[in-house]
Amino acid sequence: MTRRAFLGMSHSPLMGLNPVPPAVESDLKTAIATAREHVLAFDPELIVLVAPDHYNGFFNELMPPFCLGTQARAVGDYLSPAGELNVDARIAEALAAHLLEEDFDIAVSRRMEVDHGFSQALQLLWGGLATPPVLPLFMNAVAQPGIPRLRRCRALGQAIGRYLDGRSERTLLIGSGGLSHEPPVPTLSHPDPAVRERITVKREPTPADREAKTQRVMAAGRALAEGSSAMKPINPAWDRRWMDLLPQGTAGLDELCASTEQSIEQEGGLSAHESKTWLVARSALRTDQAIPCTFRHYQPIPEYIAGFGLMFLEPPSPQ
Repeated sequence: MTRRAFLGMSHSPLMGLNPVPPAVESDLKTAIATAREHVLAFDPELIVLVAPDHYNGFFNELMPPFCLGTQARAVGDYLSPAGELNVDARIAEALAAHLLEEDFDIAVSRRMEVDHGFSQALQLLWGGLATPPVLPLFMNAVAQPGIPRLRRCRALGQAIGRYLDGRSERTLLIGSGGLSHEPPVPTLSHPDPAVRERITVKREPTPADREAKTQRVMAAGRALAEGSSAMKPINPAWDRRWMDLLPQGTAGLDELCASTEQSIEQEGGLSAHESKTWLVARSALRTDQAIPCTFRHYQPIPEYIAGFGLMFLEPPSPQ
């Protein structure tokens, strides 16, 4: 088996926008710097990046559970970088063909658009979008009924792992998202038809549209931190259980995958489904045994509307 490692990493578009207590900011910066050190020491030759979208690239008019990009452009929402990701189209196409042979009817995008869910991780780890070759794998985490179930996420990760068994590159698998959080992302149950239309039909937002959205989400984060929000609060116990089980082997992953969709939303929030990106990425490593966790960090940051976690798993070499 080729050498590979896993990084689970929360994201938040409010980093750098909403102020947080100095100690919170310092702890998070230190944790991100430590994660970066682990990644750069691993020196990946290929990245598989599993991440969601927040109605910037994918909309309800056509919302696949999973989509693999052979080309991807970051839209530059909030403070995230805009531009082309360094996608290896040849490897992406080969992975798509492999997944189809494994009975995964994976969607493929030749012009994927991604937002901070993808680009922030690359920005924090490499300073921008100039990275080793990356395979961008979108996972729907906002639009039911098409949000993938836990068992399917695990199986997809295992199928990706079997593809990587035949390759020689040192591969870093990144799950970007989660953990517990419920930001003001609208759903199709919203009473305003204009809002429902906005998350159904893809259109290019104006600068004013983006600024209004940014201000709305910033205000939601401030309200959550002040305790004046009706949004579901961050759930550190749920987050820590997720992080406890993920490095484990079969028994731990079985326990994790026994969680119901209802329990995820009730305990973790509507956007806690993003945590499944971690499961996809982790499952591309061996799942029949525990994987050593060489770095772990967690802190709830309501100003960022995020239970913010980072976790680096690296099997002993050779795997």
